[in-house]
Amino acid sequence: MGAKVTTSFKLQQTRTIFFLAYLCDMTMENSVLAIDAGNTSIKVGHFQKDHLIEVKRFLHSELDQFFSFIEHFINTPSILSSVVSNQLTAEIISRTNANLVNADTPTPVTIEYETQNTLGIDRLCNAVAIVSRLDSEFGVVIDIGTCIKFDLITKEGLYKGGSISPGIDLRYKALNDYTGKLPKLSNKSNTNLVGGTTASSIQSGVINGINAEINGLMDMYSMQFESLTFFMTGGDASCFDILSKNDIFADENLTLIGLFEIYKYNA
Repeated sequence: MGAKVTTSFKLQQTRTIFFLAYLCDMTMENSVLAIDAGNTSIKVGHFQKDHLIEVKRFLHSELDQFFSFIEHFINTPSILSSVVSNQLTAEIISRTNANLVNADTPTPVTIEYETQNTLGIDRLCNAVAIVSRLDSEFGVVIDIGTCIKFDLITKEGLYKGGSISPGIDLRYKALNDYTGKLPKLSNKSNTNLVGGTTASSIQSGVINGINAEINGLMDMYSMQFESLTFFMTGGDASCFDILSKNDIFADENLTLIGLFEIYKYNA
């Protein structure tokens, strides 16, 4: 009984915070900042009257520029998704008064995930962003960034789960970290199947390997779920030619859109 009361109080408290932000928003021409603090960079989306009018991206080495930018929106209601350290998350909140999305935040989807508390908020935001766009019975978000994530959601708004694997930079780093002589690469361009040097062989293994992995998983999903729509997002999505070969929707700002939808849902 005590656990239920505590959970109910948390949800009510969360809704109260969002409602107060919403009241403030009504005096700010319906402006809202959505902040996605990812492993590689921090993206900021400025929404006004339900439209995304500006997007800024800052690497972690550009935190000074990020904080200088958000100073211009100090009185604008903000919502935050964060997978970075607790220290950096706390600093962002202290400078923006942003509402942090967590496992207790009400969303328009139902999470059917055994370890809900460990679900990445970026994955949840992506699911929220596509559920209202689905005409098919199922939707899959392919997010290609620091990690490569597949996430399955139903038209009724049931988040099922998916898969996580290393992205380009993580694979390059692992090959360098766990071998004695392999160099660390950063090249993300398309390459030949057969590498003629050690560097081009590594590049072929990483880039062509990821390409094959994504296409293979898409085939597996298509075989298991007949009525299915694919959505692609992520900073490294443009490194692959998958869009030219498959009928899928691409939107590099899915996470920001999902954050904004969660803000509206609570407001």
